[in-house]
Amino acid sequence: MAGILVFVEQRDGEIRRTSLQALSEARRQAAGRGWPVSAVLAGQGVTAKAAGLSAWGATKVFVADDPKLALYAPEGYAAVLTKAVELAAPSAIFFSCTALGRDLAPRAAARLGVGALADVIGLSLDGDRFMARRPVYSGKAMATVSCAGKTPQVISLRPNVFAAEEVGGSAEVVALSGLELGIRAEVKELTKAAGGELDVAEADVIVSGGRGIKGPENFALIRELAAALGAAVGASRAVVDAGWIEHSHQVGQTGKVVSPSLYVACGISGAIQHLAGMSSSKVIVAVNKDPEAPIFKVANYGIVGDLFQVVPPLIEELKKLKA
Repeated sequence: MAGILVFVEQRDGEIRRTSLQALSEARRQAAGRGWPVSAVLAGQGVTAKAAGLSAWGATKVFVADDPKLALYAPEGYAAVLTKAVELAAPSAIFFSCTALGRDLAPRAAARLGVGALADVIGLSLDGDRFMARRPVYSGKAMATVSCAGKTPQVISLRPNVFAAEEVGGSAEVVALSGLELGIRAEVKELTKAAGGELDVAEADVIVSGGRGIKGPENFALIRELAAALGAAVGASRAVVDAGWIEHSHQVGQTGKVVSPSLYVACGISGAIQHLAGMSSSKVIVAVNKDPEAPIFKVANYGIVGDLFQVVPPLIEELKKLKA
């Protein structure tokens, strides 16, 4: 058989949009080839969500609904995925390149004895093989790569690069039973940051602050601009290392890789490690008083000036537009 199997993530029983992006891209790649697109969903109380995945292109959904899978368990989720692969016999397995996807995709590839392509930003088909475009050398170059050997190809897609498109349809829901989960380490609890802030990894708009904000108290200005734009708050490594903001906000090679529609960098010089995490953003706006700052090399729009003079009037104008 041929086809594409998509691993669908959920958090607190809600399907993550990044997985809908992966599912939509699977449907686009399968279109015209007569390939089936199936999905696999694991968790507790998620069966009710399975049929809804048909709206995004799935024609069959494999579901493992078990209290032991309520929170991510690497061995358990890998066992679920392996069973779904046996039943679907796909040519490729798509993941979203989130924290969970980066852990599960290589684990699945190792179990199946196949290759894996990570952090993919473009796909094409050469026969029945996917050719994947991905950034290398911290985003300074692009490589086109593929997996030799047996299938399925394991491919993780960078979030917010591929569009999620609702198309309608219906799907067969298949309950996976008799699974040997083999869970050795159990996650007891997940704690969330206070305030319920947007996750930069999934946000469509991000406002980030760097050392140019001069101190942690001035992140209030970044948060105000983010609120005006309906954006998530990001940060450079320097301010995270300084303890000005939590690591969950860090964008870059050692933080989170993001691809929003709009990325606003305030007081960020643009070290290569930071650019590696956000250079695939669709529109980049930079505010920095140093005209030679590397961030301007990747920015679509740049403002050379003191952010404390630039950002407040920008916030006021945005408030007027909303009013």
